[in-house]
Amino acid sequence: MRRVEMNFLPDVTVPCESCHGQRFTPETLAVTWRGCSIGEVLNMEIDQAVDFFAAHHRLHHTLGLLRDTGLGYLTLGQPSPTLSGGEAQRIKLVSELAKARPDSGGARSAKTLYILDEPTVGLHIADVERLIGVLHRLVEAGHSVVVIEHNLDVLAEADWLIDLGPEGGEGGGRIVAQGTPEQVCRNRESHTGRLLGEFMAERR
Repeated sequence: MRRVEMNFLPDVTVPCESCHGQRFTPETLAVTWRGCSIGEVLNMEIDQAVDFFAAHHRLHHTLGLLRDTGLGYLTLGQPSPTLSGGEAQRIKLVSELAKARPDSGGARSAKTLYILDEPTVGLHIADVERLIGVLHRLVEAGHSVVVIEHNLDVLAEADWLIDLGPEGGEGGGRIVAQGTPEQVCRNRESHTGRLLGEFMAERR
């Protein structure tokens, strides 16, 4: 992309006239694999790339993890400054999961504490379920996961909840309830417990 300076207005970016936003010289773009140039591959969404790289096990595995964490809509060449905080957190999770492959042949990875700040923001309910599955996989691998979250689907799956409140801002800041989701649901002082109890009753 080229940045065009505008007098008295914010700068604007336009595609490069030479490569039309594909980042490479014509000679490089003339090289194709399975009918696609490197520019076309970088513009490919992860959902599509999972099948495109099915024959390459390491790529296929990592791309599948990205899809499983709800990032299938991103392109392979997505500029990092355009990622939201939640997207960046999930990409970090995928990098850790990819390193922890049981068939990687490397040494057993060290146990890690992951702290995530509302990773479900902006996710569709189906993608939230996928993300929960990824978090379970981290725990099953021996890691610890701490999630700051309001999503009831995530709260219901937690091993241990710490509910801070009872209100927000100046009305909060103390531990109202802690325990398993079932124990927090029985705490009458906890707004979270009341909502979570209703949610879990409906889910049953």
